[in-house]
Amino acid sequence: MKMNRVLWLLVISMLCNLGQGFAAEQETTEVAEIPEPTQFISEHSNRFNDSRIDYQAIAGETYLLDIDGKPKATIFTFAYLKTNLAVGEVRPVTFVWNGGPGSASVWLHMGSYGPKRIVVPSDGEHAGLPPYPILEAPETILDVTDLVFIDPVGTGFSRALGEHEGKEFWGLNEDADSMAEFIRTWVTEHNRWNSPKFLLGESFGTTRAAVVAQRMEGDMDISLNGILFISQALDYQGSTPYVRDNIVSYITYIPTMAATALYHGRVQPPPESQEVFIQQAREFAVNEYLPALFKGNTIEPDEYRAVRDRLAHFTGLSTEYIDRANLRVQGTRFAKELLRDQGLAVGRSDSRYTQDQIDDLAAENSRDPASDGISSAYKAALMTYMRNDLGVEWDRSYLSPADPDLGPNWRWRTVPDGTSWEPAYVNTAHELSQALRINPSLKVFVASGYFDLTTPFFDAEFTLNRHDIRADQIRYEFYQGGHMMYVNEPSRVLLLEDTREFILSQIPAR
Repeated sequence: MKMNRVLWLLVISMLCNLGQGFAAEQETTEVAEIPEPTQFISEHSNRFNDSRIDYQAIAGETYLLDIDGKPKATIFTFAYLKTNLAVGEVRPVTFVWNGGPGSASVWLHMGSYGPKRIVVPSDGEHAGLPPYPILEAPETILDVTDLVFIDPVGTGFSRALGEHEGKEFWGLNEDADSMAEFIRTWVTEHNRWNSPKFLLGESFGTTRAAVVAQRMEGDMDISLNGILFISQALDYQGSTPYVRDNIVSYITYIPTMAATALYHGRVQPPPESQEVFIQQAREFAVNEYLPALFKGNTIEPDEYRAVRDRLAHFTGLSTEYIDRANLRVQGTRFAKELLRDQGLAVGRSDSRYTQDQIDDLAAENSRDPASDGISSAYKAALMTYMRNDLGVEWDRSYLSPADPDLGPNWRWRTVPDGTSWEPAYVNTAHELSQALRINPSLKVFVASGYFDLTTPFFDAEFTLNRHDIRADQIRYEFYQGGHMMYVNEPSRVLLLEDTREFILSQIPAR
């Protein structure tokens, strides 16, 4: 009996040891499932702005670590770093991302700021059939700054790791925190703490940049030299035209509608110039249209008719349509209505584009003609460039569009669950204002396209001229394109020239 008990205890002990060994082996296996960061490194040389630049291209991962020091996410970037440095040269670095939320960096990378670029028609025509031209981009800004193109978690090759999930990074604050953490990690790993630093974002990427700037300046003690907004989107009230009682968006969209109507020949008589006409549209929107909408049904008939007729003049729409809309012309409906008599819809992200859509009776576009016109070409260009020039050969899928779970799980809420929170328009202009107060030498460059019906240029002015932001810290530039103004070739070149000038102006002489 005692012998049986001894054997039984021995068996239990062996089983426990086996269990512990299995658990340890399982834990080791789980850790081993996360390999070292993958990197594809290549050497290049070219002339940018007439300066010969030798540079290293690093297409690779940077791990973000959790509180236990284990990888929680991998951020994939395309970094271009000058190698033929002069003695004592302190090289600036610009961190670049697109928007979405859920967009990889393909657009800014292959459309404007990367060392190679896709060529698509400059005049709002569809890109057509492959193959698409992929050319050197000697006009880009590698002569004045290193570039790091960032794909946030759930886009490109970037993923959550281990036991962590993508939704931990999918939210207004969560996304900004991960991007700020990435920058801190990157500058540490590359010994770039004392380099001049710039943020460059497009669309939602500007929403993100404002919060990241506040995190860096206020929480991390990392000073920025400048921020560049491409198609700014900080206060979403001015770019939300589909909410019918949102008076602000009716005002902010008028100058873009005017530019679009003029472009498509719907303004009669033709104005003296585009610049004069757009300025008149700004003044009408603020001085006549806003008071009329504010008055509502108390407006006098004579004033109503005067505003209606002026609105028809600037938008190219009929007075009958404006009467039916009760003076409330929504930007999303304008895109469908302007050329309805031709059976065409104009693009939202770039209103120079047109498309023959299936339902000519619909109030709004079913698709965006501009996005349909260029998306396939940009994706093809990046995938070809990655493999042929950067040597990226990987079995991981490049997510562009993003992980399909990102959109449904995106969190706009900015306070903890269970606390009082009244849903409101997204607005990160407050964070920008705070960053600019912390660092009074910090300045912002704002690039806007005249034909952008997604983030209208007048909204950039409306947003950044308030929120306690000093005028001398903001610089505005306007281009003959849309949301991605660099699709228009003259605008691409001018945007790069303006960017270069801004970056140089924000690097102090030593």
